[in-house]
Amino acid sequence: MKNQPPAGGRESRRPRSAELYERARRVIPGGVNSPVRAFRAVGGTPLFIARAAGAQVFDADGRAYLDFVGSWGPLVAGHAHPAVVAAVSEALARGMTYGAPCAAEVELAERVVAAYPAVEQARFVSSGTEAVMSAIRVARAFTGRDLIVKFAGCYHGHADHLLVAAGSGLATFGRPSSAGVPEAFTACTRVLPLDDEAAVAELFGREGARIAAVIIEPVPANHGLLPQRRAFLAALRALTHQHGALLIFDEVISGFRLGRGGAADRLGIAPDLATFGKVIGGGMPVGAFGGARVIMSRLAPDGDTYQAGTLSGNPVAMTAGLATLDLLSRESGWERLENRGAELEQLLAPVLAEARFPVHLVRVGSLFWLSFHADGAPRNADETARFAALFHALLDRGIYLPPSAYEACFLSLAHGSAELTQLAQALREALATIA
Repeated sequence: MKNQPPAGGRESRRPRSAELYERARRVIPGGVNSPVRAFRAVGGTPLFIARAAGAQVFDADGRAYLDFVGSWGPLVAGHAHPAVVAAVSEALARGMTYGAPCAAEVELAERVVAAYPAVEQARFVSSGTEAVMSAIRVARAFTGRDLIVKFAGCYHGHADHLLVAAGSGLATFGRPSSAGVPEAFTACTRVLPLDDEAAVAELFGREGARIAAVIIEPVPANHGLLPQRRAFLAALRALTHQHGALLIFDEVISGFRLGRGGAADRLGIAPDLATFGKVIGGGMPVGAFGGARVIMSRLAPDGDTYQAGTLSGNPVAMTAGLATLDLLSRESGWERLENRGAELEQLLAPVLAEARFPVHLVRVGSLFWLSFHADGAPRNADETARFAALFHALLDRGIYLPPSAYEACFLSLAHGSAELTQLAQALREALATIA
């Protein structure tokens, strides 16, 4: 009964979270350290989490929620998995950071190289943003070119030259999508629509000799879950080869979640460079980028392209990543995650069919998303308002989804049949409350 909707407003339901949020707003911009956490897209006060275990998080008021955020993707084994916690505890006892090489970073790099197509060397950093920024730098150094091509609907972190919105018409010149980003920083970024081979071919025909790299999420998961046709990704592979540009797969979300070799292995398309994060950190702040030895050799100290990080290869973070990958291998983790996703799809199909407005499940492996439009992302205020209503109706029933209509949800090994059934039942009840 603890998670039944209580009487009163949202703040009165979670007074400790409300109190912490008010304190946070005085000392932290917006009261949060990452914007989507602020609940601005859905309204209300963000949950402050006190602890987590398995498939559940517990807020500061002691309420339990079945969690499908999973810290935005890294917790593929669930929260505080005993094997990961034990490995991290042992690593902590040996020291939190060295600022020097350690065996764990070698071992984790060996796992990445062995698993991912076309990666012969990898370098660790501390975030996905840093991984993408560094991959683009080495791509520019290797090709001797400046232009980068990205796609509307793909997110690659908050580096200045990637905070770009599409320009008008066929020019496709990127323009800053954030204050504080000079137009000069985005002048070398081109933005194209997803799934438009003609637009890519036109751009390469016009500027192919200046393009250093094309970067794409092979499974875009930050503006809704937008599965791409393999033929489109294969066309990117062919065009970049033809014009001497590099193809970068941003697998910060999909890497080591959709399979041992990420989306690249699943699709049978090998990029020149790939970026990673989330799962390989096992819940710790970790990113990585990798590619062929001839490309990666341009990095200092061997080459002329500078990249560095004081906490890169942190021994505790490396150990968390190793423990997570060990668990996935030992317990048939990728197969189990795929099966969980298929089971969820079966459970939700009749529930969504009963809804009084369009709502659809989009799924790729253990990633899923509720779309409020038959063929894409929510497109108008009514649809996003419905999501906000659905979000809070589910929250009141003990289900925690990402607080945005455009963010993907994540399954973990901790989500069993009972948890998926709980989601399906709560979703049926919540949808019945929304016009």
